[in-house]
Amino acid sequence: MKFLMMIYCDPVLLDALPPGEFDTLMRGCFAKADQLRKEGKLLDSQQLELPMQSRTMRVRNGRSTIVDGPFAETKEYLGGFNLIEAEDVAEAERIAAEFPWSRFGSIEIRPVRDMNAVRHRVGAAA
Repeated sequence: MKFLMMIYCDPVLLDALPPGEFDTLMRGCFAKADQLRKEGKLLDSQQLELPMQSRTMRVRNGRSTIVDGPFAETKEYLGGFNLIEAEDVAEAERIAAEFPWSRFGSIEIRPVRDMNAVRHRVGAAA
């Protein structure tokens, strides 16, 4: 079963880290990611640029609107993701808890929908 782990960062907590601590945390993340890849548990992983570099698009009544920045007003921002393979949500939660970012923001764990099953259900060509 696939799970998307969305990593939310709290910039206040990250800015309060002692010098060099961010790099130490990142090395820990890379080590954990490398281990999970070898186990076949980590399918993909990316870090995102800061929210101020994002743009949000919305189409309403055939008209496109693009605004600078993220859609949601929140103190935490989506900083990256890990796409993992886990037996169940309990294993996904255990994997998420092992990443340092759970201490400096939050990690949302969400099951990934089986799009082949949806494709079949709606009668779309494979």
